[in-house]
Amino acid sequence: MRIDDLSMPLGSSAADVKRAAARKARLSEKDVRTFLILRKSIDARKKGAIRECYGVLISDAVERLPEVTFPHVGERDHRPVVIGFGPAGIFAAYVLALAGMRPLVLERGLPIEERAPKVDALWQRGVLDPNANAEYGEGGAGAFSDGKLNSGIKDKELSRFVLETFVKFGAPKEILYLNKPHVGTDKLRETIRAIRGEIERLGGEVRFRAEVTDLVREGGTIRLTADGEYLTDRVVLAIGHSARDTYERLLERGFAMESKPFAVGVRLESLQEDINEAMYGVRRDPRLPAADYKVAEHTALGGVYSFCMCPGGYVVCASSEEGGVVTNGMSYHARDGRNANAALLVGVDENDYGGGVLAGVEYQRRIERKAFGLAGGGYRAPCQRVGDFLKGRIGTLDGVVEPSYLPGVAPADLSRLLPERITGALRLALPALDRRVKGLAREDNLLTAPETRSSSPVRVLRDESYRSPSDPAFYPCGEGCGYAGGIMSAAVDGIRVARAILDECLR
Repeated sequence: MRIDDLSMPLGSSAADVKRAAARKARLSEKDVRTFLILRKSIDARKKGAIRECYGVLISDAVERLPEVTFPHVGERDHRPVVIGFGPAGIFAAYVLALAGMRPLVLERGLPIEERAPKVDALWQRGVLDPNANAEYGEGGAGAFSDGKLNSGIKDKELSRFVLETFVKFGAPKEILYLNKPHVGTDKLRETIRAIRGEIERLGGEVRFRAEVTDLVREGGTIRLTADGEYLTDRVVLAIGHSARDTYERLLERGFAMESKPFAVGVRLESLQEDINEAMYGVRRDPRLPAADYKVAEHTALGGVYSFCMCPGGYVVCASSEEGGVVTNGMSYHARDGRNANAALLVGVDENDYGGGVLAGVEYQRRIERKAFGLAGGGYRAPCQRVGDFLKGRIGTLDGVVEPSYLPGVAPADLSRLLPERITGALRLALPALDRRVKGLAREDNLLTAPETRSSSPVRVLRDESYRSPSDPAFYPCGEGCGYAGGIMSAAVDGIRVARAILDECLR
């Protein structure tokens, strides 16, 4: 029996939930042979009586959830090559390795244990390594974010496989049932290393410092130039949403590509205790998680919405090009930072950045470089209090909310950085959003900019078999090629592409 609406008091143990589920299923506890928590969420609709809500599977027989399996293909004449080792590349390589195909991964960045010190050098001292930063390297951009694994995709089977894989390699077991699962930057890094180890144990190989600089068809094979030359007959393009030079290379080689809409905006930083009070109605009970929010508002100048909300988190530098500032959000598993932050974004399209496949890339780059200059260099970020932003003045950053962004911020007028339509939409939306989540437009809250990399500005086209119409040896994949929007959806897309390769090999 599946029970989807089991309401329980805060702090209920698994035994409490099992007991309540057995009563509802009219089973004696001693007869229960299967009990699985499938989902757990917080019901805060009644602020003075917050409850936990569970979905469970309970039975007097031995039951198991369906397992995802993959056929064994074995070695071929050529090893499949995966370009990029973010979520899509990791899971594509993992599935290909499980199938015995011994995939080769080419990653331009560094392994996570070497990448982390490079990111720290950027955050602490403003020293950027263009090939090892919060965008490039093992784990992709997701390795230096909140590690959020919630997604709107409908493929529950593959989504659970992703969660089970993360747990198998060290992530907290609670992600299997939390309504909004997250691993946290600290735990995600170790999990990624463990998955890499398994890919290698299964015969795969991950080569770092291996930036692919050319892709040329030679008869029935593809010659890839990276840290050496490699011949293959299947290439998974899991390049990540910031692989601008790779976009240029693919365009030069005649790949079918198009620009796609994306979003631009700011990081809104608030006190976490204000968000807790707005969402829970009381100062947070220690049994409650740090509260999050998701908001959207339609304005006359375009839609404004929150993205990648990081409870108890930090605003971080996610720059990958010299002379450009990019912001993102991050939190650790405990989510115990003083501040909360979320991207506040406005959608943009060809009406904003013009025609051409790479026009959106140049639009991003112009804003990022302008931000670098406006904040005085050193990868500091322009920052403005919400009250000053709404009144159209620079002001100071003296207030209750202290900026968490490293390597530092500089007071700035964000209307000098972001296009007029973007700032206009944000000014219209903030008061309305404050009515939904009280305190979002508090005068002391901070806007740190720019957030430009929430998704790819380019789509590398593919057909229903997941192959490029320009060359069937290439499988565009994940967020960088325009087919995902976060860790979970990118990982699932990587699995689907790997499955397509297995199916093709077995035909």
